[in-house]
Amino acid sequence: MKKIKIQSSSISIFAELNDSKTAEIIYEFLPFKGKAHIWGKEIYFEIPCDIDLETDAKEIVEIGTLAYWPNGNAFCIFFGQTPVSTDEKPRAYSPVNIFGKIIGEHSFLEKIKEGESIKVLRYIE
Repeated sequence: MKKIKIQSSSISIFAELNDSKTAEIIYEFLPFKGKAHIWGKEIYFEIPCDIDLETDAKEIVEIGTLAYWPNGNAFCIFFGQTPVSTDEKPRAYSPVNIFGKIIGEHSFLEKIKEGESIKVLRYIE
C-alpha cells in the first residue's frame, strides 16, 4: 500500500492510499504543495491534477478520509463535521473521490490555519 506524508509548519501526518484511479494519479503528481483553506473540520487545497468524478464518489465520508474534489481540483482532508454535515460525519459540499485515509490521530489537524502552506510527499518506509 502506498503512503504519503502531509506537512505544514505546525503538523506532520501520514496517510495510506487506496487502490483507486484517483490515488494512482495523485501519487504520480507528488510532491506538491498548496495553501490551506478551512471549511468546518475539512482542510482543502488546490493541486495540479484534473481528475474526473469516479462512479463510487460520495458526499458523506468517514473522519480521517482523504478525498479529491473535482469541482475545485482540491485535495481534501476530512477530520470532523463540515458546515453541511447533518450528523457527526463529515459531508463534502458535493461528491468527492475517496483515495486514502489518515494513519493514527487526526485531531491535531485543527492546528492548521487558513492560508498555511501544506506539502504532500511520497513516503517510503
